[in-house]
Amino acid sequence: MDCIWAPWRSVYVGGSHGEGCVFCQKLQSDEDEANLVLLRGDKTIVLMNLYPYNNGHLLIMPKRHVADIEDLTGEEAAELVLMTQKMVKVLRVFNPEGFNVGANIGKAAGAGVPGHFHIHVVPRWGGDTNFMPVIGNVRVISESLEVTFKKLKESLKILQ
Repeated sequence: MDCIWAPWRSVYVGGSHGEGCVFCQKLQSDEDEANLVLLRGDKTIVLMNLYPYNNGHLLIMPKRHVADIEDLTGEEAAELVLMTQKMVKVLRVFNPEGFNVGANIGKAAGAGVPGHFHIHVVPRWGGDTNFMPVIGNVRVISESLEVTFKKLKESLKILQ
C-alpha cells in the first residue's frame, strides 16, 4: 500500500483545536500570512482553507462571531456577497473551469467550525474528482499553501 504524507492534518484530525473559535483567533492576530488571511474588509475577512478541497479553496466570513446566516446584519450579508464575487474574480488566476460556492450551517450539515458562519469558495476543474478521493480517501493538492497564498495575494491587485 502506498502512503500519502499529510502531516498538517494531524493537528485537526487529532482534535487539538485549542480554546475558542479558530477563526476569531486568526481575526485577532496581525500575522496575516502565517494565518493565511488573504484579505480583510470592513465587516468580513477572507482566509485560505488550511485543509483545502482544491488549490485556492477560500473561506469568507463576517468578522463578528455569528453562527447562523439569519443572524447576519444587512451590512455583513451584503459585504459577504460582494467579497465572494471579488474572490471568484481573484481565483480565476488558477484558470478553473467552475466554482462551488456555499455554506455548511451546523455540524449536521458538515460545518467543521459550526460556531462561526462562513462561505466556501472552491475552484473546480474537470477531473478533480478522480479516484484518489473515492478509493484512497485523500485529496491531491498540487502546490503548497504558501505558494498558493502568494499567487492569490498578487492576484488581489486586479481588484484595485
